Amino acid sequence: MTAHAIGTRQEWLAARLALLEEEKALTRRSDELALRRQQLPWVRVEKEYRFEVDAGEAALKDLFKGRSQLLVYHFMFGPDYLAGCPSCSSIADGFDGIVAHLENHDVAFWAVSRAPLTKLAAFKKRMGWTFPWASSAPGDFNADFSASFTPEQQYGSGIEYNYRREAPLPPRADRGSAPTIESRTTPDGSTVFGTSTGTDPATYARERPGVSAFVLENGAVYHTYSAYARGLDGLWGVYQWLDRAPLGRNETGAWMRRHDEYGQG
Repeated sequence: MTAHAIGTRQEWLAARLALLEEEKALTRRSDELALRRQQLPWVRVEKEYRFEVDAGEAALKDLFKGRSQLLVYHFMFGPDYLAGCPSCSSIADGFDGIVAHLENHDVAFWAVSRAPLTKLAAFKKRMGWTFPWASSAPGDFNADFSASFTPEQQYGSGIEYNYRREAPLPPRADRGSAPTIESRTTPDGSTVFGTSTGTDPATYARERPGVSAFVLENGAVYHTYSAYARGLDGLWGVYQWLDRAPLGRNETGAWMRRHDEYGQG
């Protein structure tokens, strides 16, 4: 039997109306924060980044595809991965439906990863996705926008992710250590998802999820915004739905799988 409170319809309605006031306040606060994002200063992108795309080689300017704004999702798919991160794959399941709307609102959209384009294309076909996906290998784009890191950073100075510096990992000989990624809500995420991508936890955790925004004005590209970790929650469709389900996220471990893997045991 459930231990949750049981009430009358009148009691439920009174509690729901009280909650509604808080939800409205949160919505207004969210609108305020969206405006503050737009008011951040722009930083000119001086480096000439190159990407591998289906049509060949492309510059950052080319990713705009004639539009003035560009949104990039930093998809965790490193060169050593055999498959994309399950969490990023869950987020990406919602991309196809929004691309047309963004593109018709003067906003280009791309996923970007460090894996070679052949790997990305094969995984994209497996998942049935159609959104644009570019490979940034072997350039600095992911590193410069805090989405990829080196072993030297991981074990030496520590990774600076989500505007905070993480403590270095113990020496590599300590096989019992597994890095924790802040965006994961369960401590076993790096181990479970690392195995799922065909890598070890440390290799898996050298890639990180994020979103970055750019604007093209008078021929110059400017970086306007980046968010990481829990800053991506609002873009994650399944969590937005679970937050409205009776038991919420209800996570006791790294449960998420790629959409074609559920029911496989």
